[in-house]
Amino acid sequence: MAVSALDRRFIAAAIRLARWHQGRTGSNPSVATLIVNRIDGVPVIVGRGITAIGGRPHAEAQALAEAGALARGATAYVTLEPCAHHGRTPPCAEALVTAGIARVVAAATDPDERVSGRGYAILRTAGIEVETGVLAREAERDLAGYLTRRINNRVHVTLKLAVSSNGKIGKRDAGQVAITGEITRRQVHALRALSDVILIGVGTAINDDPELTCRLPGLEDRSPVRLVLDTNLRLSVGSRLAATARTVPLWIATAASQEDPRRAALADCGAEFVASDALDGRLALPELLEDLAARGLSTVLVEGGAGIARSFLAEDLVDRIVLLTGEGAIAGEAVDAPVTCDSVPPSFRHVVSVKYGADQCDEYERV
Repeated sequence: MAVSALDRRFIAAAIRLARWHQGRTGSNPSVATLIVNRIDGVPVIVGRGITAIGGRPHAEAQALAEAGALARGATAYVTLEPCAHHGRTPPCAEALVTAGIARVVAAATDPDERVSGRGYAILRTAGIEVETGVLAREAERDLAGYLTRRINNRVHVTLKLAVSSNGKIGKRDAGQVAITGEITRRQVHALRALSDVILIGVGTAINDDPELTCRLPGLEDRSPVRLVLDTNLRLSVGSRLAATARTVPLWIATAASQEDPRRAALADCGAEFVASDALDGRLALPELLEDLAARGLSTVLVEGGAGIARSFLAEDLVDRIVLLTGEGAIAGEAVDAPVTCDSVPPSFRHVVSVKYGADQCDEYERV
């Protein structure tokens, strides 16, 4: 049976469903499953599932439980290949077989060596028809953090920059400068809510004294880990970041010694430390991203200044660029943007363009 327009509609619906728990499923990806059976000749969704907050149970188990006996002879639409490895619970691929699913339509293939291709093999061996790669690119966009961690052994990096109409990101030593409007700022907070980590350099932390939390009504508890790159521990215990470290996690990547008294002072505020190597006064970024992945984290939103942005771009560690261009210009001693819509590296392709009030948002992904 060929993939139909109806199949694509149900996969698209599953992809949208998976977004509900994006950024909230721990080290597991947010995956969705729809069970569809024909009732009186009409296709009806009889079971829905999405990876639970924290990562368990998986989407397939929840969808099958909701469908019950109606799962027999039905089609399962999954955004990621069903798992094939035994843990505390049986593999999802086997659960689909046991439930009597007749057909599986899948979007992305799981690169985890314990799963990759094996989930599909279990299904096909049991006589289940399997269609793969349906709207795969769309699903992979939302699964980018998980896929990057599995394939590249590091977290997925999104570089976000607010840029003025004349290509500036702020004034020198002038603290924060408003470049975009309220609608855009709310969109940034939503982006934070979908991220595991927000990263800035200590220069931005000192000059802007940001809080780096998600402050959208109802999403305050979705604030991610705040990570400051601080080679020599310059962050003040009087900063907003330190003052809120016991409420929202604050991690500091540093090369300072264990005996440094500033370390103890920040620890008393609730900060945690990520030991990092430094070369010529700069922290080793590739190793840092690998260390974050080893902790089960998948996505990092870089909100740092020009220096941090240039470092990530120079070391080819950026996977996605989000450029928010305001309508106003910044005059005087201004800081040039590390990248604008006119200077995006050729290794990126343009994927999204949208207006937020008077501001323009453009997104680019690594080719």
